[in-house]
Amino acid sequence: MATNEPLIIVSTFWGKQRSRRSGEQTRAKGDHQAMAADSQTLFEHPTSIDEVDPPLARLLSSLTKLQGRFQVALVVNTNDKSVELRADERVREIARQFDQLNTFVFGPTELGSLTRRLEQLEMLDMAPALSLHSYGATRNIGLLVAAIKGCERVIFLDDDCVVEDPAFIEKALFGLGGTIHSGGRLLGKTGLAMNAKGRFLTEEDNRISDRFWHWDRSRNSAISELLLPPRLTPAKLAFGGCLALHAGLFARVSFDAWIPRGEDTDFVINTRLFGGQLFVDDQWNVLHLPGEGVSHPLRFRQDVFSYIYEHRKLEFAKSQVDLKQVTAAQLSPYPGDFIDGSVGIRARVTALLRAIMGPERSFYWQAARKVVGDATRYACAHCADYFAFQRQWPTLVERLWQDVALGSLFSGERSVDRSALTGSFRAIEVDQGAASGGQA
Repeated sequence: MATNEPLIIVSTFWGKQRSRRSGEQTRAKGDHQAMAADSQTLFEHPTSIDEVDPPLARLLSSLTKLQGRFQVALVVNTNDKSVELRADERVREIARQFDQLNTFVFGPTELGSLTRRLEQLEMLDMAPALSLHSYGATRNIGLLVAAIKGCERVIFLDDDCVVEDPAFIEKALFGLGGTIHSGGRLLGKTGLAMNAKGRFLTEEDNRISDRFWHWDRSRNSAISELLLPPRLTPAKLAFGGCLALHAGLFARVSFDAWIPRGEDTDFVINTRLFGGQLFVDDQWNVLHLPGEGVSHPLRFRQDVFSYIYEHRKLEFAKSQVDLKQVTAAQLSPYPGDFIDGSVGIRARVTALLRAIMGPERSFYWQAARKVVGDATRYACAHCADYFAFQRQWPTLVERLWQDVALGSLFSGERSVDRSALTGSFRAIEVDQGAASGGQA
């Protein structure tokens, strides 16, 4: 029987310890290497493994003040496999400080158990999109944890958020699963994120070099529209650190593990492609306090990869007879203005202008020469992967719903003495080429 308690899913992101070298110098070197790497996903605000005051503890402390009953799942993600076991233990240590919360930690050991269960269910080809190293993949894992626990309502939070409203749970569940005025059901909604100044809008940078890349202006315009009445408005974008989903939706639609960043707004698009609709609740919000992020050139590269991938994905979707048509114009001003056919040329021109006028010129010269081509090749190689994964997603959720084998491990009935572990219990390594080849 499904539980009536909502599950708060917290994605917590960790990285290597800080170097004694200059932070900016170290970051620049690491970002330069990342720009040349094959993997395009890099967590933007990972917590250093040696952080004395990690943001996760701040978030969990705020959850202790909430009204109502709920469960908490902590999904441990790292941008470097060399620290994943240390990050897992660090998260468990932090969770133990808040024993008043009903908390479960999902780390590499649990991922190994999940992967072996997929093998038993003859669904191992889905494993590449279920990892702890991708924004979309970690969201999917959170949804599978909810299915295994039998939770029909989930609330996503990120570890760099703080909940200030004691009625947060009540507002998150407002209308969720109920009927809306159009006659359909409200199966998913997003709240808004405030910055440290209590504002929903970001400060706009009007540099000449960005005249073709006004990301902040487009996003502010989209958010300003959402702040107008009524309370619930159809969503064009979403904030993954304040997102509530009902099983009526998440059992049918998954996140995209191949988009480098922006998996939350991409989920809005996925929902539309499959005939659904997310809403924005302007009375529901969190405080977003991100730490030091990646450098501006790497952030730009990730954005270009994501926007070109999204454009290609929508074009590919047009050839699928079972999908609704979603266009960039329907999603304007954001993300629509950045996923139309002009995104490639605008990205290249912006990189050239930044290379001429701004700092970190060598990085932008490299971006101007390579990023659009690299992003296009990545999008062409992977834009069909999500749809192959999505075809099996409803079956996977159904088979894992209140799964007895995993449920006993996840509920603590089959406790693991971690001090006795002699191996990392890693998930089965899957050849992604072979795995995706059978789904075409």
